[in-house]
Amino acid sequence: MIPVLPLLLLVLCVSSPIIAHGKTSSLKSSAVCSGHRVSTPVCSRAWLPLNHRRGPCSPFPSSSETIPSTADVLHRDRLRADTIRKGLNGTAGANKRGGGVTVPTALGSSLDSLEYVVTVGLGTPAVTQTVHIDTGSDVTWVQCRPCPAAACHPQKDKLFNPAMSATYSAIPCGSAACNGLGGPGQYGNGCSKRRRECQYIVKYGDGSNTTGTYSSDKLTLTPAFAVDHFKFGCSHAEQLFTDKSDGLMGLGGGAQSLVTQTATKAFSYCLPPAASYSGFLRLGAARAAASRFAVTPMYRSENVDTYYLVLLQGIAVAGRRLRVPPSAFAAGAVMDSGTVVTRLPATAYRVLRAAFRKEMRMYTRVAPPSESILDTCYNVTGDVKVIPSVSLVFERGATVELDRSSGIMLDGCLAFAPNDDDESVGIIGNVQQRTLEVLYDVAGGAVGFRPGAC
Repeated sequence: MIPVLPLLLLVLCVSSPIIAHGKTSSLKSSAVCSGHRVSTPVCSRAWLPLNHRRGPCSPFPSSSETIPSTADVLHRDRLRADTIRKGLNGTAGANKRGGGVTVPTALGSSLDSLEYVVTVGLGTPAVTQTVHIDTGSDVTWVQCRPCPAAACHPQKDKLFNPAMSATYSAIPCGSAACNGLGGPGQYGNGCSKRRRECQYIVKYGDGSNTTGTYSSDKLTLTPAFAVDHFKFGCSHAEQLFTDKSDGLMGLGGGAQSLVTQTATKAFSYCLPPAASYSGFLRLGAARAAASRFAVTPMYRSENVDTYYLVLLQGIAVAGRRLRVPPSAFAAGAVMDSGTVVTRLPATAYRVLRAAFRKEMRMYTRVAPPSESILDTCYNVTGDVKVIPSVSLVFERGATVELDRSSGIMLDGCLAFAPNDDDESVGIIGNVQQRTLEVLYDVAGGAVGFRPGAC
């Protein structure tokens, strides 16, 4: 059971009016980038465009990588979900408030399941770097020179060259920042004997990893907002990462994350409904009417401080609350930008599936993809307005209706999957977060949801 924590509501600034581009009901992306469906908020500390890594709005060339099948995506998604659950059960990650837990090196979630990227500047002068965002990671890293071709993956931008930055410095061994990595076994990887430079390592649940020099440099998020002495991993070797991105931006709750380093009291993002639209990442969300957000308490794990948790209490289909005992949700759920499909307690999933199938009886059921974690699939094309509404009900009555055209189904299948039991932590995946501005009020201990934000 998640313990009760105080809730402090963060009042945010109202975004500028929505730009009318129309709303597609298709489950597929168009071949043309339609840009932003909202105008830029004028009261944020920093506001960055956010795009899916594949599709017409992607900053990567369309021919830069092979588009994986849905089965491949869901396979990687399963690895990520398993890693998160193991971390929260104390079998991976550090228990910083208790003893008796051996800290392994594999702390990160599955890396190749990440789908959304932003572009920042690193160094002086600033060098463009396009990186994945990940609320399930703390250490930010980019590939750096020297990085032999055999040790690094091809990327969109030029490799970051520390020697060309006037503000770069390697973090020394024995420093507080180096010691904060936890030593060999957590994020620390010892020290360079020749230069006495702090070394880091992150091993991800899918077998990929990155290692190199833990470093400091200027991070430019927007022309008006930069972070001096930002600590990040300068990767000189990585394995099994096939994406064209330059690295990763950690938005987790740990000491090494961008959120903690910038003392950001709140941040938010909006994941677009399809790859043919852009979303946004916002740091330091400013003040406005709290009524624009459905707000629920945020919780943190005692095992690992990376993850942000909420308490789901119910589900509604077609406007009717399903009969799921509250005890089924007692383990809580992680809000995660990197997990694709929402994981529910087994009991809750069975009830949701039955209700959804009843409402979808006018469609022809089809067999799910081979070895897929999805089991409720239909032959749906064209207009999807008759798909029933699905709402998630969180603690304190925060009710969030999912976007009907993009937040319920994935390639014709119900985009939910069951845990093995009701005792394992759930995960709110990024399909269900589409078009919502998801607010992480870290200082106030709350998570908020604003519909129709992108």
